[in-house]
Amino acid sequence: MTTTLRSGHRITHALLIGIAVAVLGACSTTVVREPSAPSSTRKPSQAKPGATVRVQRGDTLYGIAFRNGIDVNDLARWNNLGAPYTIYPGQSLNLFPGGGSRPPTTTGAAASNRPATGTATRPVPPPAPVTRPAATPAPASSGFAWRWPADGHLIGRFVAGDATKQGVDIAGSSGQAVRAAADGVVVYSGAGLVGYGELIIIKHSEAWLSAYGHNRKRLVNEGQSIKAGQQIAEMGRSGASRDMLHFEIRHNGKPVDPLQYLPPR
Repeated sequence: MTTTLRSGHRITHALLIGIAVAVLGACSTTVVREPSAPSSTRKPSQAKPGATVRVQRGDTLYGIAFRNGIDVNDLARWNNLGAPYTIYPGQSLNLFPGGGSRPPTTTGAAASNRPATGTATRPVPPPAPVTRPAATPAPASSGFAWRWPADGHLIGRFVAGDATKQGVDIAGSSGQAVRAAADGVVVYSGAGLVGYGELIIIKHSEAWLSAYGHNRKRLVNEGQSIKAGQQIAEMGRSGASRDMLHFEIRHNGKPVDPLQYLPPR
């Protein structure tokens, strides 16, 4: 079949189809999906190369992670543990990734590459750079509101790097209500962590935990869902010299200053 144009030229039907397809193809719109925004990566815990811990009766993975300042997700991954993180007495857990190792020693061929004593010129070290005090970084946002876990005045404050001052101490009386600082799930309820007495740990998100120590009595069990302000314990002096609450907030396993998150009062 052929078609006659006004100019008198003749083109085949097949050629017309080809031209139409080409025109449609040029006019079509291709939908390009924008790449999704990269998800925020959680800062990994500070590993302890070569260090291990032996599981004792009554230990939980959350308790071991808390005691060593490591995020439980990292500890589980380093030891190939899946939820619900079952561990058993006598088990050895690495406090470092599977590829971690003790610092290498210079032996064998490496040692032979050292210059012979007395033959090498000792380099003069460059002058030490002048360092200025680093500015205090802004606290990470938890994304939810915190509330005070107990009434009373502060008798102890957080000190960065001090293993004995990783939270705040709130004075009170025996039996006084201890309340959850935010919604969450109880991941530890026991007395197996030395120095904390009767302790409760609540998981608020994958990155945030809070801890409540020195209680007289624990009122919640592991796995129990908790609402902010709900009473979880009675204040006491287990592991302490007076009736008080030791309260900690941890971000990715690392203690942070609770006063940067609790509302002023």
